[in-house]
This record gives sequence, structure tokens and C-alpha cells, in this order.
Amino acid sequence: MAGNNLPIYTRVGDIQWSSLLITASNPNTDITGGISYLAFTADATNGGYVQRIRFKPISNTGNNNVATVARVYLNNGSSTGSSGNNTLIDEISLPATTGVVNAALPVYELPLNLAMPPGYTIYVTLGTTVAAGYRVAVIGGKY
Repeated sequence: MAGNNLPIYTRVGDIQWSSLLITASNPNTDITGGISYLAFTADATNGGYVQRIRFKPISNTGNNNVATVARVYLNNGSSTGSSGNNTLIDEISLPATTGVVNAALPVYELPLNLAMPPGYTIYVTLGTTVAAGYRVAVIGGKY
């Protein structure tokens, strides 16, 4: 049987973000324990597509971020407490940042280009606790 040879397009854009400011580290290299942040949930019926994830450091004067790594995990929609439900799909180094009032801090983007089955989720963790924190936004679409 031939596979689908037609392009698949999302029906509507889907931009999601962590409802929390991401600051706390997770000493584990998986999300079965420690702090993890839910960043995206695919449509429960048709699934979704994730184009990229953006990490924007907060530029509070006097609150700086030490260098860290952001780890991005795919979860099958079940409990994160079981390692069989999660997989590390990518990570990105985030440099130390110094917040000032007269200059913008850059955004760090991680391209994913990932088609997600219905109900799957994306979680993010940090390797080191940071003071000012990061806002995380996921750019994608719903099928």
C-alpha cells in the first residue's frame, strides 16, 4: 500500500507557552522526578505540529541568569513519572545573561519540526537554577 504523498497542513496555528516562569533546575536527566514545565499539548483528537520552541530570558535589572541547558522532552500523554512515557528529543545551551533596562536580550530558538500524535505533550527542564528566568513559547499548529 502506498504511503500518503500529499503534503499535510495544519488547520489552525497553535502557539502555547509554559504558564510558569522557568527558573528551577532539574538534577535528573529525565522528567520522572524533579521540576519539569509543560510547554505544549497536541490537539486531543487530531494531533499537532511543533515548528520551534523559543526561550526568552527575562531582563530584570539586577537579576541575571547563569549559563544553563534547556532540555526538551516528548511525552506520550501519560504520567511523566514513568521513563517509558518520555524521551529527550533535543537540548539547547543557554548562555549567562545580564538584565539591563537599555538593551534587549536575544531569543534562543530550537527548531523541532515535529508532527505529534493526539494528546502528546512537550516538557522543558533546566540544568541549572537561574535567577531571572526564561519564558518559553512553542510555535506550531493543530491538525
